[in-house]
Amino acid sequence: MTTIVQDSKPTTAPLAGIPTPVIDAKGVTLTFSTGDGPVFALSDVNLAIADGEFVSLIGPSGCGKTTLLRAIADLEQPTAGSLTVNGLTPSEARLKQQYGYVFQAPALYPWRTVEKNVMLPLEIMGFSRAEQGERARKNLALVNLAGFEKKYPWQLSGGMQQRASIARALSFDPKLLLMDEPFGALDEIVRDSLNLQLLRLWRETGKTVVFVTHSIPEAVFLSTKIVVMSPRPGRIIDVIDCNFPRERGLEMRETPEFLAVAHRVREGLRAGHSYED
Repeated sequence: MTTIVQDSKPTTAPLAGIPTPVIDAKGVTLTFSTGDGPVFALSDVNLAIADGEFVSLIGPSGCGKTTLLRAIADLEQPTAGSLTVNGLTPSEARLKQQYGYVFQAPALYPWRTVEKNVMLPLEIMGFSRAEQGERARKNLALVNLAGFEKKYPWQLSGGMQQRASIARALSFDPKLLLMDEPFGALDEIVRDSLNLQLLRLWRETGKTVVFVTHSIPEAVFLSTKIVVMSPRPGRIIDVIDCNFPRERGLEMRETPEFLAVAHRVREGLRAGHSYED
């Protein structure tokens, strides 16, 4: 990579023929100041994510997975290092609506219908009423919620609510989807179903996905790349390529290739002492 300096503000330019990563973290460190002293959340994180990848961040509770995701989303600011999103600073990417964010809980407004929840970011961005409705219907159909537009969140199951929150994140067609353990509170049967639906959505939209999870099988099943993180301060222990077909069925989880990748993830977590209290 070469660095260009213009108006005293450095930016990164790709070498000829090498695409700019969708996410490019170099030496990212993040420390929180608290009344009890500093909390070292991330330490020297280096990570490049290419266009169209599905990347899972896995590690123990408190290892900085969500903190890294929030830094990408400009919800936290690194104290050292550099971080770009689609070649922009996280702040610029946020202002240009470059990403959609799916939280652990659906965070739907109970007084708005499902359709109006999906339309909310479009209202804020100033889309016409007609386009708001068209985009809401399109994305609800994409997550298999066609016919539920006029329902309220409390009339939906937990899995359906989370699908509505994904439709909302996709409503303005961001290039990047950030997902913070969206299926962690759901039972295994619903989780399997949503994993399959998420893979279908990823294939159909071609978006780049960064996905936080505690589940080794989920990470291996969904990902093109798995980032294994250490306990706090969060460091990257291993980056594992998952060279499986984009068309994946649940039966893949019983194959030797799947089990070999899962074993490597588990060994990476052990190497980082992730199983210690």
